[in-house]
Amino acid sequence: MQLKNFSTGALRLLLMLITVPALAQKPGNSKKADTTVKKVDTLAAMKALLIPKADAPKPYKDIIPATAITSKGFFKVHKVDEKYFFEIPDSMLERDILVVARIAKAPAELRLPGGALSFAGDEIGECVIRFQKVPGNKLFLQKLSFKERSADSTENGLYRALTNSNIQPVQAAFPIKALNDSSKSSVIEMTDYINGDNSIFFFDAALKALMTLSMQAPDRSYIEGVKAYPMNLEIKTVKTYSSRPYPITNEIKSYTYELNTSVVLLPKEPMQPRYFDPRVGFFADEFVDFDANPQGVKTESVAWRWRMEPKPGDMDKYRRGELVEPVKPIMIYIDPETPKKWVPYLIQGINDWQAAFEQAGFKNAIVGKEAPKDDSTWSIDDARHSVVVYKPSSTPNAMGPSVKDPRSGEILETHINWYHNVMDLLHKWYFVQAGAVDPRAHQLQLDDALMGQLIRFVSSHEIGHTLGLRHNFGSSSTVPVDSLRNKQWVEAHGHTPSIMDYARFNYVAQPEDHIGDKGMFPRIGDYDKWAIEWGYRYIPDAKTAAAEKETLNKWVINKLAASKRYTFGIEKMPWVPMTMLDPRNQNEDLGDDAMKAGAYGIKNLRRIEPHLMEWTREPAEDYGKAGEMYKEVLNQYERYMGHVLANIGGLLTTPRTVEQAGPVYEFVAKEKQKRAIAFLQEQLFTTPEWLNDQELFNVTETGFNMVSAVQDKVLFMLLDPKLINRLLDQQAYEPAKAYAAADMLQDLKKGIFSELAAHKPVSTNRRQLQKAYVEKLITMLPPLAEKSGVNSLNDGLSIIKAHAKTLAAEIKNASVQAADNTTRAHLEDLYERLNAVLHAVKVS
Repeated sequence: MQLKNFSTGALRLLLMLITVPALAQKPGNSKKADTTVKKVDTLAAMKALLIPKADAPKPYKDIIPATAITSKGFFKVHKVDEKYFFEIPDSMLERDILVVARIAKAPAELRLPGGALSFAGDEIGECVIRFQKVPGNKLFLQKLSFKERSADSTENGLYRALTNSNIQPVQAAFPIKALNDSSKSSVIEMTDYINGDNSIFFFDAALKALMTLSMQAPDRSYIEGVKAYPMNLEIKTVKTYSSRPYPITNEIKSYTYELNTSVVLLPKEPMQPRYFDPRVGFFADEFVDFDANPQGVKTESVAWRWRMEPKPGDMDKYRRGELVEPVKPIMIYIDPETPKKWVPYLIQGINDWQAAFEQAGFKNAIVGKEAPKDDSTWSIDDARHSVVVYKPSSTPNAMGPSVKDPRSGEILETHINWYHNVMDLLHKWYFVQAGAVDPRAHQLQLDDALMGQLIRFVSSHEIGHTLGLRHNFGSSSTVPVDSLRNKQWVEAHGHTPSIMDYARFNYVAQPEDHIGDKGMFPRIGDYDKWAIEWGYRYIPDAKTAAAEKETLNKWVINKLAASKRYTFGIEKMPWVPMTMLDPRNQNEDLGDDAMKAGAYGIKNLRRIEPHLMEWTREPAEDYGKAGEMYKEVLNQYERYMGHVLANIGGLLTTPRTVEQAGPVYEFVAKEKQKRAIAFLQEQLFTTPEWLNDQELFNVTETGFNMVSAVQDKVLFMLLDPKLINRLLDQQAYEPAKAYAAADMLQDLKKGIFSELAAHKPVSTNRRQLQKAYVEKLITMLPPLAEKSGVNSLNDGLSIIKAHAKTLAAEIKNASVQAADNTTRAHLEDLYERLNAVLHAVKVS
């Protein structure tokens, strides 16, 4: 038997227990000792002493010898041979710590759709943890949730009750290997946890499933290094994962990542939050507040914002309205791998926000700069550094995410994703939207100065997201269309009040307007400056988020009363149906009248289309680029149709508080809906022959069938039961003002079947359109009606059946007088299809 980890005193006690009889009184003979050894007690003591305690801390020097390599931060990190230890001071226990995991180097041949989670710098995980000391010489690692909150710990408050019902899950337990009495800290070994495959530091199970990753291969994974900084730890690992079996082949591939995990100490006192307001477009985190309503609960949201506070000595200046510097400005670096010629434009896009922060009372509040070249302490993966990360990706995109403190909404840092191929997207946008008025667009490669300005505006847009701003798709709808052609006005004010809109370039401007870059390019506008003021102006006398609400509400009311240009229009979100119905809040649109703006846009597209082969010509190359640009022209044309379509059955939503007059919900005016139908009849359903480019079709993978697909798509959306139901709702709510569903169908039929009354031949393209109309109508009749969403309990089915009967009769009459055999055969076929279904309806 070996005796380990026993002190001299413990050994002496052990010997006594083995050799000395227990003294106990025997009944009836109090003076006689019982020499029988109490085996149960003795054996229990022997067992407790002979079996060493694995979790008993050892002397500090035995775990962390003098040869250990140590880096100091809010935790100390020790490397002993190939083992890693965290030394956690008692003062850091129970502190909230943010963990952010990113890809440092991405594997070859693994690219998700859209380029997400496929490149260096992409974030793969974010959570808040806390270390807690528990009995048994252990530290627990908990993962924290902030979805339900109470700060009221008074006798009548719910803090304690809520705490009892929200035990945070323990994700891992670590034996304390040693205690450092001098610094009052505990040492735990992290080697296996960092080497392993856990959801705190690396991918979680859901994300791995999305990326088709399976198990980690331990023999091909290792820790590259762990380093401590004053406010963060940086963990770098190399991990190899097996893929799931590929379909058909069952092949299993291996993918190796270099991952960087930042462990960031959150502020001990969270920043004072600012409650979200739907009239100003900030991202926000939602939670259930048990303090806000004494007789229930209230769902609140806190806006995402950087901490922007005047220096204590400047508070009086700030109150007087003088510009002051913030305690901590927002510093955003440019990835050292960025092509040098684009760096100045990316920096300009960052610094353009200075003017917005000045409106909030701060100077030098945001700074863009190149990353330091000779600073070994600077790392692009360090969570203390915000960076525009350049990605060698074919994905034509850019994204501006941010890392925030979920307790308060404080934005802590950002890694903006800048994909190399976004320049191809910018070129195509500029070609189709500005090509009619700017000769610089008539080439395959835009000159660097022009491309630089395009990069600048996208940089500003993405920086806006990192400042907490959402898309403001409603901004452009506040500008009268005629103003977009007024050179003096549009160059002074811009074609949209917000760079957070998807209003790329001024496609309304005509060549004869002679509008320059200031009236063509997006820029930070009136709304953006106001939004930054709302989010970042410091309110010194408000000590809580609730205390700010009255002041913030007055600001919003006054701004919106002053001008529509300060309006926020939320982006469309399919999971929030109401956001899908407001035609003002559309992306890629301009102006307050989609029909008028679309007509101008089409005039410019008709100027561009005949020159596609000329402007994209390149020696020793085929016509593929011309085909690409034709598709871009068609995509832009389709956007105009979609902008107009949204007005039919549209519902305007304008958030208001009780102090503001006016409706929150209102239907689009009947006159505007009828003009929308007329526009679609003229520009889409009347065959757009200008898009029928036979010369181009002969040499590229394009054809008029692409135009027909746009016609079908818009037609099917007009004949959508949901749209019919919205028209019926308006008719029930305000019958005198409504565009009745039956009238809409009649207007639509009258245009698409205009040849019937005139007894004219029906062309090939029109025959295809009419067939599509009849086939869609059939799906809205029994027996398919219920599956297509037609409600038999309201007037929808009755109106559709009546419409189908009228159309069938008109087709039958016209077929008798058809001008040619092909038209007659077409009409007879349509009648037979409709009549068969209508007859089945009648029989049933």
